[in-house]
Amino acid sequence: MNARTFMLLAAMTALFLAIGYMIGGESGMLIALAVAAATNMFAYWNADKMVLSMHGAQEIDRATLPWFYDMVARLAERAQLPMPKVYIIDSDQPNAFATGRNPENAAVAASTGLLRMLSTEEVAGVMAHELAHVKMRDTLTMTITATIAGAVGMLANMAMFSGLSNSDNRSNPLGMVGSILLMILAPMAAMLVQMAISRTREYEADRVGAEIAGQPMWLASALAKIDQAAHAIPNETAERNPATAHLFIINPLHGGAMDNLFSTHPSTENRIAALREMAGMMGGGNTGRPAYATSLPSSAPRRGPWG
Repeated sequence: MNARTFMLLAAMTALFLAIGYMIGGESGMLIALAVAAATNMFAYWNADKMVLSMHGAQEIDRATLPWFYDMVARLAERAQLPMPKVYIIDSDQPNAFATGRNPENAAVAASTGLLRMLSTEEVAGVMAHELAHVKMRDTLTMTITATIAGAVGMLANMAMFSGLSNSDNRSNPLGMVGSILLMILAPMAAMLVQMAISRTREYEADRVGAEIAGQPMWLASALAKIDQAAHAIPNETAERNPATAHLFIINPLHGGAMDNLFSTHPSTENRIAALREMAGMMGGGNTGRPAYATSLPSSAPRRGPWG
């Protein structure tokens, strides 16, 4: 975790505790601390299972889809990571994400649309990006961030009801008007911090993923295709669960690709430009190691229901 991510997580936690104090003074802050600890403990052990189940992900083995399973295995070996569990999501929108509390308990998931629409090399670039998140332990960071953000919203609602029912109570320094403002502004602040962390980690995962695959332009080409398709093909599950949008390689929600303060992901154009620059510095993708393509079968067969 880099210094900026640590500071943003600290800001999120401080916001959470501040809301608890505003609701009930020192006792409220202690309650908020206990809630934060409990939610983070739950998220640490169970969030990956919840996210995979939420998106209807089905675990596969090598017999199910050999070319894809072997691809993930070779990329994990290049990244010096344990073999993650591999999942398929039944969604026409091409997309992917990684989850898990640590590299030893990681999972990567790709949609059926991704496996149908992208070339073998582009799929490799995407999965290398997801393994980069695992390698940098972003999956745990983003899970904790999302959990605290959700708890901030819950506390903000508590502050609202506390202000309305106990506006004269001295344990609530806000009063009714302050509670209403807190209900509106606190979740917005938490959302901004969550987005800032996500955007920071995406650029780094692009860089590390390109190094794992050995060819930055594979990921650049994949990002362009996924971004275009994500605007045309809805992901209904993600639309119903927008808190998971930051986990995907490209924002699965419609209208969220702009590189501004309210975006969960950096601009795709900016990410592609950074990868092009990286490719130029690497001399067209030469990392000094064999590129991932050298370990692909010559025909790279893609047989199965999704490829």
